[in-house]
Amino acid sequence: MIPTLFKQLNSSQSKAVEYINGSSIILAGAGSGKTRVLISKVLYLIEEKGVNPKSIIMITFTNKAASEMKSRIGQHRLGFIGTFHSLCVRIMRIEYEACQMGKDFVIYDESDQQSLIKIILKKLNFGNKYTPGYLQNRISAAKNILMSPLQFAETFKDNSAKDVFLIYQEYQKELKNNNAVDFDDLIMKVVRLFEKNKDILSKYQEKYHYILVDEFQDTNSAQYKLTKFLGDKYKNITVVGDFSQSIYSWRGAEIQNLEKFKQDFPNTKTFLLEENYRSTQPILDFAYSVISKNQTHPILSLYTTKKGGEEITFYEADNEEEEAVYIATNINNLKKDYQFKDISVLYRTNAQSRAIEEVFLHWGIPYRLVGGTRFYERKEIKDILSYLKLLINPVDQVAIERIIKLGKKRFKDFKGYYEKVHDEIDQKQTDQLIEEVLISSGYLELFDKDDEEDYSRIENIKELKSVALSFPKLGEFLEQVALVESEYFEGEKKNSDGIRLMTLHQAKGLEFEVVFVAGLEEGLLPHSKSLDDSFSLEEERRLFYVGITRAKKILYITYAKRRFIFGRRVEAIKSRFLEE
Repeated sequence: MIPTLFKQLNSSQSKAVEYINGSSIILAGAGSGKTRVLISKVLYLIEEKGVNPKSIIMITFTNKAASEMKSRIGQHRLGFIGTFHSLCVRIMRIEYEACQMGKDFVIYDESDQQSLIKIILKKLNFGNKYTPGYLQNRISAAKNILMSPLQFAETFKDNSAKDVFLIYQEYQKELKNNNAVDFDDLIMKVVRLFEKNKDILSKYQEKYHYILVDEFQDTNSAQYKLTKFLGDKYKNITVVGDFSQSIYSWRGAEIQNLEKFKQDFPNTKTFLLEENYRSTQPILDFAYSVISKNQTHPILSLYTTKKGGEEITFYEADNEEEEAVYIATNINNLKKDYQFKDISVLYRTNAQSRAIEEVFLHWGIPYRLVGGTRFYERKEIKDILSYLKLLINPVDQVAIERIIKLGKKRFKDFKGYYEKVHDEIDQKQTDQLIEEVLISSGYLELFDKDDEEDYSRIENIKELKSVALSFPKLGEFLEQVALVESEYFEGEKKNSDGIRLMTLHQAKGLEFEVVFVAGLEEGLLPHSKSLDDSFSLEEERRLFYVGITRAKKILYITYAKRRFIFGRRVEAIKSRFLEE
């Protein structure tokens, strides 16, 4: 008799679920039901094969995914369901002495880490030479590949490496003094524990016989090693992922972990889930035509049994404003058949939201920025606007207080600049004033262009200069910003359930009836930072693939002939991903 749970599975899914003795890789394409397969495999082990639920662990990448798994597994209480970090916290709370930690150790979040780094910078007399964010990222990157401060010093020889080593070393010392760990330490310390203490490793290998890891393409080096340790004895380890959706190398994710897994578990069986339950065939065909150009990872050829589907719509706009108007026009046409929340606009950089937001506000189209902040509410934008407000109204107390918080020296330098130019402000254009403010205050020194988040902030500042080019008089420019903001608040009062605007990175794991992917131009998608590196270029192509496969029924791809981008008007070139 066929177990009930198999009635919901297709043939490929059933085979992946039934394979329980030994290691396996499930390559699950976008929309192919991987969560259903993972849940079914756990239920099959427990209900059909009599496996003790306590001997099964499921490792996910987000607490949200873990909650979904728990609710779908029902009354069975597994040995563990959750993220890598929460698994390591559990182990460390038990093995705190072997980890050389106090029993009640605390976990520092991002804010705590940066505060500690600021104290260390002061203590070591580095002043404002580095931003806490830059140092935090370099230390995190080192820990993701299990690198101690000493190993860091031996490996890296760039200009700042010696300083980073000293700060990293002091940072670890202070964490120990405070009986604290950061998130990267959680995994690093458990890996080191397993390396040094075979009895403790054996205890957890005996405890957890069956290991299932979701989103395996997003694992970094430390997470991979932890997975390998746990699964090494019984080899009953299942990893699930889609390497065409590996888009987090900047967070340390290693696409090479798939090949490592095959080498470390040589008898691994691979299952392909290629039937897609989300999108129409034209969308899947287009997705395949894009991703099939990648050479470094397996490519799945997705298909659907659904018939029909609209062809992809491509649109070339004159500029970014016309692109935004085109999107708004189509949304107005679609609203009779679709709810706003079922429509999404995706783009590569946060700065691109500005033109779309402004058109949506003028047209009265409600929207929600997912995982982001409205353009004029972003910290760096509010900082620059405060400087500009003081050029017109030097007694604006709110602006003064905001700028003083950026550093007293920075404020003093700005005041010196104001004294020199206050009689000429009416003669200068807004974009010129922004440039002079950035130089005189040293504001850009707060950011490190090698840090992903800081780079995005710098792009936003350049985008503000793009707006300034349309409003050369400073007073008119500030007036325009105020009007846009007031329109936003009016729109927010009327309807908070609007069109979803987000970057392609934020869209992973989501799906929508209608998707617009905007800005398919060289320098945007693929991003300018990736153009000279084939590995980065493949990741940009995967990012585009993620965007395409979010669409269930209708997909629009837009690009512009020219664009005000990052402060200047450029002639745009259509993305190679479309030319291919």
